[in-house]
Amino acid sequence: MIVYDKLWDTMKQKNISQYALIKKYNISTGQLDRLRKNGNVSTHTLNILCDILECDLSDIAEYKKDK
Repeated sequence: MIVYDKLWDTMKQKNISQYALIKKYNISTGQLDRLRKNGNVSTHTLNILCDILECDLSDIAEYKKDK
């Protein structure tokens, strides 16, 4: 399963809040909710987040084997 735990750490390091993602970068609250719940997120959204945070995909997502 893909998990987005690293996203929140990267956002904190880059000093970008969820509020900024919503208001400044037009990321929907639904997308953020899916990220919080490690749900399905499009590669388009991941690309946008990497652009905003100026980071690699590995800085926001990682694969963990299902138990």
